[in-house]
Amino acid sequence: MYLHPTYAVTPEREPLGLLDAWMWARNFKDGEGERAQVGESTRWIEGYERVAELAAALPNTRLVYVADRESDIIALMLSAQDLGTPADWLVRSQHNRALPEGDNLWERLTSGTTLGEMAFRLNDVIRLMAGLGGFLGRKGDGEPGVKTIWLGLQRVTDFAAGLRHAREFGEL
Repeated sequence: MYLHPTYAVTPEREPLGLLDAWMWARNFKDGEGERAQVGESTRWIEGYERVAELAAALPNTRLVYVADRESDIIALMLSAQDLGTPADWLVRSQHNRALPEGDNLWERLTSGTTLGEMAFRLNDVIRLMAGLGGFLGRKGDGEPGVKTIWLGLQRVTDFAAGLRHAREFGEL
């Protein structure tokens, strides 16, 4: 089983909760090496569409969809364009795309001024979340499963709701 969550946080890194979760299991390949299922890249497009729906409901809020380099696909970019780009998107580039002005993406990006850096290890974040769902992280345990990740995400969502209520009552 695989899980592709779309998770919301504030610029101050306050968790808001889970917007969407796409779970799937890969089908076995047939004799020709093909899988009979919807392409896995669809999850990136659907994730952006969920954020775009939320953007319509929150017109005074800037939403940014952050995605891994697996989402560096033209279909996502065209989907964002077709929707009128209601939310910004930040994609870790996998392809050195040709730009309309004649140069390439990576050359243009590396020629500019660095505005800042951000580093995180997604696997560490997933293990922390899974720990909230019961994953022990012992030496021989391997990677966390979908169930412990999902339970951990639910606990983070509950915690965020508790913070929100505490702020409403002036407790924080």
